[in-house]
Amino acid sequence: MTEISIPRPDDWHLHLRDGAMLEGVLPESARDFARAIIMPNLVPPVVTGADAAAYRERILRALPEGAAFEPLMTLYLTEDTDPDDVAAAHASGLVKAVKLYPAGATTNSASGVRDFDKVRPVLERMAEIGLPLCVHGEVTDPAVDIFDREAVFIERVLDPVRRATPGLRVVMEHITTKDGVDYVRAQGDDMGATITTHHLIINRNHILVGGIKPHYYCLPVAKRESHRLALVAAAVSGDRHFFLGTDSAPHPTDKKECACGCAGCFTATNTMPLLAHVFEAEGRLDRLAAFASLNGPAFYRLPVNPGTLTLVKTDTPTLWPAQIVTGAGPVTLFDPGFPVFWKVKG
Repeated sequence: MTEISIPRPDDWHLHLRDGAMLEGVLPESARDFARAIIMPNLVPPVVTGADAAAYRERILRALPEGAAFEPLMTLYLTEDTDPDDVAAAHASGLVKAVKLYPAGATTNSASGVRDFDKVRPVLERMAEIGLPLCVHGEVTDPAVDIFDREAVFIERVLDPVRRATPGLRVVMEHITTKDGVDYVRAQGDDMGATITTHHLIINRNHILVGGIKPHYYCLPVAKRESHRLALVAAAVSGDRHFFLGTDSAPHPTDKKECACGCAGCFTATNTMPLLAHVFEAEGRLDRLAAFASLNGPAFYRLPVNPGTLTLVKTDTPTLWPAQIVTGAGPVTLFDPGFPVFWKVKG
């Protein structure tokens, strides 16, 4: 197969930042994706419906002329979040999910949750109205090894929260382990999971062998090869539980290449060709539409996009710029480390 057309895909986990960075990176997502779940971990975070409405307006103003892209807004869950505000923001059609960050788990997560009993009223209201909870699935207990934080989160936090809140619809975002795959696959229709582009391609050796590779450093951190293979198997299976969430996370290059580099891989520009490569390698190009275009809308109870995106395979490797220029500084693009012969047909 040298050409494939799928319904225009969505990104169910995207960081756009704000200000000059937003203006610089937004066109990279708007080019290929029709919609995206927008992460709320700004400084200060997007906590209320009013915050989300204002952020959405800034995103829409930054869109290139003629771009067809819909930002799907989320709220940042804190221990002071008002259930009534959440419900009103959802009822208005503005907010499509609430994001749970365990405090200190990742970039700009200091305002996240420490005591889960304090957010129980919000979670119960969300279960009543069918509003999904998107979770960053890692514990922050310093006694837990960083490579075990996802598995421990499932045991200590995720499963107890779901049992205590029947009907709560949950997306376990950017899963990185076989533990995550197995847990999600065993659940019903109220559970989904996103898988990133970069976690389908790299394992922890890519970060550490032959020198530290800061542009492969992300949170949750990439795990063993056996876990990467489990993620690939889940993504190409067509299973309704799994869908694309790039977690594309731009940082200025100098903030990545420093003594304490930021976590995040920027994949907005080349995700779709990279996915075509991964799915073709598994002999599953016929399942790409399910992963990138169908399963996510089904979980979020939204229609499939009416347009299409066509990928073509070429005889020469596709070339992308090493960096994206933004007003906040250059952002280095994720490099898979191998030639890719797929590109989006213009």
